[in-house]
Amino acid sequence: MNIPELKIGNLTAKMPIVQGGMGVGVSLSSLASAVANCGGIGVISAVEPGFNLKDYYKNKFQSNIDGLTHHIRRAKELAPDGIIGVNIMTALTNFEDMVKVSVKEKIDIIFAGAGMPMKLPSLVKDSLTKIAPIVSSGKVANLICKQWDRKYNYLPDAIVVEGPEAGGHLGFSVDQLENPGDFSLKSLVIEVLDAIKPFEEKFNKKIPVIAGGGLHDAADIAEILKAGASGVQMATRFVATHECDADDAFKQAYVNASKEDITIIKSPVGMPGRAIRNNFVQDVYENGKPKNIKCVNCLKPCNPKETLYCIADALIQAQKGNLDKGFAFAGSQVHKIDKIVSVKEIMTELKEGLEKIEEA
Repeated sequence: MNIPELKIGNLTAKMPIVQGGMGVGVSLSSLASAVANCGGIGVISAVEPGFNLKDYYKNKFQSNIDGLTHHIRRAKELAPDGIIGVNIMTALTNFEDMVKVSVKEKIDIIFAGAGMPMKLPSLVKDSLTKIAPIVSSGKVANLICKQWDRKYNYLPDAIVVEGPEAGGHLGFSVDQLENPGDFSLKSLVIEVLDAIKPFEEKFNKKIPVIAGGGLHDAADIAEILKAGASGVQMATRFVATHECDADDAFKQAYVNASKEDITIIKSPVGMPGRAIRNNFVQDVYENGKPKNIKCVNCLKPCNPKETLYCIADALIQAQKGNLDKGFAFAGSQVHKIDKIVSVKEIMTELKEGLEKIEEA
């Protein structure tokens, strides 16, 4: 098939692939720049990007500002001609500040999920930064478009729809995840396209839909593009790469994972999440460990008195390779990953695979 470019306003990605944002510290400037240099859109996670700085536990707020600033600048230096985005969870306590620093650093695009970013247009006005909410249904896409239209006379520059097979936090109930029914990614793409059509007609503007969740190879991508998506989001596939910002032990957890190792957890974020089961996960959810957690105040919905663990600390430990003190989120197809390769190898494989697929 002819591989379409992904156009978001004045941004054009040669490959219609967005690398999903992965925190804490899994997708920072090294991974994002590598994907951008291969023609995709590289994405830095804004979840605790300052965790490695020496003053993080003394002044977390400033450390995260400094960390995000550093990684945006570094990614732009490493991929001067590429497209760099930031993924910022709406549930973050410092959401607005992270948006502001991203705009200040002239990030190309902000992806915002884990909640509905209703105020986002007001935070990027008078800038060239594009904004793309992450949704799980046509209903949510419609609500966001309606609110942004009414309050700001603004439409999303793109919309990402994440299906139930994605890794990390999911916009579905546990029941929906166990009985997916009509929630296939293909059906969700069609649902979102229908939901945004009236707004596209009103503004005479196309809103590119980017779809992700459980996509692994060229055949998966082709199916979603044929369903009407303008691009795809892939995250899990890029973890087991040399350029991924996580420790090698974290990457090896992906390589070693079997289909049976994937589990749905109840996250302190207040949303279910898909993760790789390990001893930490089993201890926390079966035995209620650990106690006396150290809260870093990263999420609005989290109540340290009620939660079993600090998710930021658990993800920081995992990123550093200490998987006895944390865990790794992953998509449903992680078991198909069997080795650590370069980002270029993955992008070349996907490009060549798509070129071999016949048009419908």
